[in-house]
Amino acid sequence: MDNKKQHIAIFTTASLPWMTGTAVNPLFRAAFLAKDGSRKVTLVIPWLSLQHQKLVYPNNITFASPSEQQVYVRQWVQERVSFSPGFSIRFYPAKFAVDKRSILAVGDISEVIPDEEADVAVLEEPEHLTWFHHGKRWKTKFRLVIGIIHTNYLEYIKREKNGRIKAMGVKFINSWVVEIYCHKVIRLSAATQDYPNSIICNVHGVNPKFLEIGKKKIELQQSGNGNQAFTKGAYYIGKMVWSKGFKELIKLLQDNQKELIGLEVDLYGSGEDSDQVQAAAKKLDLVVRVYPGRDHADPVFHDYKVFLNPSTTDVVCTTTAEALAMGKIVVCANHPSNDFFKQFPNCRTYDNSNGFVEATRKALTEEPAELTGAQRHELSWEAATERFLRVADLDQVSARKPAKSPLKSFASISLSTRMEDVSAYLHHVALGFETSRRAFGAIPGSLQADEEQCKELGLAIPAAAQGSKDPADKS
Repeated sequence: MDNKKQHIAIFTTASLPWMTGTAVNPLFRAAFLAKDGSRKVTLVIPWLSLQHQKLVYPNNITFASPSEQQVYVRQWVQERVSFSPGFSIRFYPAKFAVDKRSILAVGDISEVIPDEEADVAVLEEPEHLTWFHHGKRWKTKFRLVIGIIHTNYLEYIKREKNGRIKAMGVKFINSWVVEIYCHKVIRLSAATQDYPNSIICNVHGVNPKFLEIGKKKIELQQSGNGNQAFTKGAYYIGKMVWSKGFKELIKLLQDNQKELIGLEVDLYGSGEDSDQVQAAAKKLDLVVRVYPGRDHADPVFHDYKVFLNPSTTDVVCTTTAEALAMGKIVVCANHPSNDFFKQFPNCRTYDNSNGFVEATRKALTEEPAELTGAQRHELSWEAATERFLRVADLDQVSARKPAKSPLKSFASISLSTRMEDVSAYLHHVALGFETSRRAFGAIPGSLQADEEQCKELGLAIPAAAQGSKDPADKS
């Protein structure tokens, strides 16, 4: 009997210090899955060479080596959880695609995990991780491959020029790669693209820091000494690009200036559209102040009572979850991305412009309901981990070792398997040549790591990569 611990490898598309959802949420997932020590957990994150780090990471933060970045990542999560995280961190070579504002893998990143440890792979953004994959087939290497759909790519693409046509193509490619590389698909909400045999379940939790802030607010509300728990009005925080809810919010404020007379809103964020958002805010008759982005846990946010979030591009909005955890009232669109939040009494949804006005005015005159212990738990990473374990069926992994199919269903199973094998082979062949990769939208030279990244990651330098240099390095 083999009593070795099950190994879960979590592959993701971003890493701290880039404060994006696919950097933060998989990090917490790794920490909480490893918490009870019953399984071995490895977080696999992208390694960018210096010139690419400078394009992505904020505040001029860069790392000379993977070990230096690992220290940074571990320290960040250690400061936010109440236990010592027991997971490993490994890196895969990657590059930053400026046109896509995304980090993309280089080479066959499944090789980061040795074959003898290849039990469960969790692909955070499986479509993103496999668009340009060329190497061992994920389903062949791992006993169980679980894809977690984070991003509503189609909604973003539809907002581009000729977006609807582009979205049709991306939808097809997403379905293709996710089906051939994943056994199971978890969609965080119904806002994402639909996938065959997928499960809708929010397997994300809230940074524990926000629940602590909310706990202090409850204590203040219950103190009975006349102190107000919330002394400020309404605000919104997000990456300051129009597609992240700022366009919708400015329009709602603009269309309802008379009905919302006296309303003051503070907007926080940094991004490509900051100047345009500021210019639009100044044209309003309402008082709308615009500030640079900062951490949502910053004390400046603690006293706001109402969080306005009209965004419909999110899948499950992290800042909405954080605002609820801090005890605030949230006014958000009646949209599939917000379905999880409707269970909380402080979540107020609206269907149209009039509904937004009514919900906002009401929220500003009321005090937030105090969250119960059960509600606080539902927002936590402990609960998110419980939900993940429930829908992932990790107990079934051992059964996925090559098992003979029942004879009565052999014909149908073998046919579908053969079709999937052919589909996977076509993807493998198509992504094995530089010209076809470029046609698909891959970064130049991403078929294998260049000499610089091989040295930084301690990988063997392929003959073809010797002397190669990243085109982004102009030095």
